[in-house]
Amino acid sequence: MGLSTNPRHTEQGEGKQFLIAAYSADLAPNGATHLRIAQELDEAGRTADALEWAERGLRTAGNRYDLDRQLVEWVCARYVRVGRLDDALAVRRDCFRSQSSLTSYRSLRSAARACGRWEEERTAALNLLRASAGSSDFVAGVGHPARLLVDVLLDEGDVDAAWQAASGHADDRQLLTLADRLRDHRPTDALGVYLRLLQPLKQATGDEAYHEVARLLRSIRACHERLGTPEEFTRYLAAQRTELKRRPKLMKILDSNGL
Repeated sequence: MGLSTNPRHTEQGEGKQFLIAAYSADLAPNGATHLRIAQELDEAGRTADALEWAERGLRTAGNRYDLDRQLVEWVCARYVRVGRLDDALAVRRDCFRSQSSLTSYRSLRSAARACGRWEEERTAALNLLRASAGSSDFVAGVGHPARLLVDVLLDEGDVDAAWQAASGHADDRQLLTLADRLRDHRPTDALGVYLRLLQPLKQATGDEAYHEVARLLRSIRACHERLGTPEEFTRYLAAQRTELKRRPKLMKILDSNGL
């Protein structure tokens, strides 16, 4: 399909052809330049050529970890628009394998559900993460697969599996999230996390740290209540207040939290 023969449109079209030629002369290996060309062609009404260039960009990038995310989004949106849901799923699957992240996992899930194929895709994705979780040889620029597995399982609502996967790998943010979600049905495990996280925090100063100390102490109290050991918490709290009594602002915050 040619560009418009209207003089003004012809001038604009020639400008786009110049840009496309310039972009084509120096194509980025991650597909970013292919996307620019696709966008220029799309604006010129050459939708089929635009998609062809975008797809070429995906093929060129292959399984690069730095595959341009906007290119992926552009192609998938175009596929969905024309009802090519299986093709969109294939792109999402390849992207998850090359750029494993919580975001790419969620995108894979949405695409698979649109095709009614989430169960098989979920199994394959989790198997991939589990196979990678024990390896220290992971791709630069991508989070550690063991920690990603924890985030994915938490996102799936499988807290017990996430707790199992977290052993020796989870960071403090993940441990705190796990403890909060485990507290009602596994208070002993949650208590251990809260106690560990509190120790280094007691060395910090400032309002943010003091409010987090109070938050952890409230969580520790909740665990003891769940375990039926409130007296043990009373003794523990008294010991903490004695240890930290020279921080009046912290004491005031603890008082305001009923601690």
